[in-house]
Amino acid sequence: MSSFIMPSSKKFLLIIAGPTSSGKTSLSIKLAQLLNGVVINADSAQVYRELRILTNRPSPLEESQVSHRLFGVLSAAKRGSVVWWRNKAVSEIDAALNAGQMPILCGGSGMYINTLIRGIARVPSIRDTVIEEAAHHYQKIGCERFKNELLALDPILGSKLKSGDSQRLQRAWAVAVSTGKPLSYWQAQPPIELRKDLIFCRVLLFPPRDVLFKSVKIRYQKMIEKGAIDEVKGLIKLGINNSLPAMRIIGVPQLINYIEAKTKLPAAIESSVTATQQYIKRQRTWFTNKFQYEIKSEKEFSASKCEQICEKIVYWLFTQ
Repeated sequence: MSSFIMPSSKKFLLIIAGPTSSGKTSLSIKLAQLLNGVVINADSAQVYRELRILTNRPSPLEESQVSHRLFGVLSAAKRGSVVWWRNKAVSEIDAALNAGQMPILCGGSGMYINTLIRGIARVPSIRDTVIEEAAHHYQKIGCERFKNELLALDPILGSKLKSGDSQRLQRAWAVAVSTGKPLSYWQAQPPIELRKDLIFCRVLLFPPRDVLFKSVKIRYQKMIEKGAIDEVKGLIKLGINNSLPAMRIIGVPQLINYIEAKTKLPAAIESSVTATQQYIKRQRTWFTNKFQYEIKSEKEFSASKCEQICEKIVYWLFTQ
């Protein structure tokens, strides 16, 4: 396919979404080449600089082919969040549109995509020290007692969240302690919304589950061959707190166990594969129930399928 110039009077945002291993990166790069686009990361793990291999970030060669944004921009020693990402993504979308380029959001983190499209609560920024205090307090007193404390601080959210939902429990506790108002209060306020002139073209890549499961097994073996173990060793050398998001990325705890001789490599790989497959199940459920799309592909991704999807997207854009 030849490259296209979109009508300047219309502002499109392409969103390429789907579970892990569904072909999002390849499709996004192809579209960026066709549409003078910029690929903007919407994967919560791929923001971390030190974990290119284990998060399956675009390779240096892929990144050289088209403009990429928000990939590998945050130190693993920092705490990434949906609020931080959304602010950055909005800036990158505006910058692409102002430069006459097509912003192409690419990722499988449903919460990130959802907050960008639907808006986000106007919660004041929370200091890292309070977030760390929440994590430490949760570990110290246990999930049940922690949830009981949250029920006193935020009865609405405290009654909705499950005891094992540690991240959301800690977030709600930190907001209540830091702001003096429960997170449920902030969530009830009018959200911060995306610019009104955007036209969404949401594309869902949704290959069969067994295809994705098989792909994940192959992918992890390739990750090991490419140097994933050394990547995690480098992470260990940084002395990063285990409560930070980068340390919980699938594959990191498993390979740390192998490096520390707590398990064999095949077991570490199998554990990573299983965890990823479980994550894919959750992604598929989320995209099935909560993601509205204009275009959907349910076939196994391939070069020929990529061309077909691109043709559908270009036709859709030019008929709006």
